Amino acid sequence: MCVLFFSTIMAFAENHDSALIIDVRTPAEWETGHLADAKHIEWQVIDKKITDLTKDKNTTIYVYCRSGNRSGKAKKILDQLGYTNVVNAGGIGGAEAFIETLEN
Repeated sequence: MCVLFFSTIMAFAENHDSALIIDVRTPAEWETGHLADAKHIEWQVIDKKITDLTKDKNTTIYVYCRSGNRSGKAKKILDQLGYTNVVNAGGIGGAEAFIETLEN
């Protein structure tokens, strides 16, 4: 499993407008705060909703959740759909250094 620090993700996303950051947690978790510029798709429906954000299978996509478990499942689903640049960014809890990027 590939897990990146959120500093790496945020730096990359700032320089690559086409990169997507997707929060795969529940709506209630999303409401408690999420990374700036993140989109929300629960992991269970990511296969049905991803094309609302991109149809380009080469788009860089970072998925995260609370601990890294659900984002790992989401990555696996996206990989199976043929997306080639999906990264499991792990859990939002590891992003303490970037807490200021959370939207409340």
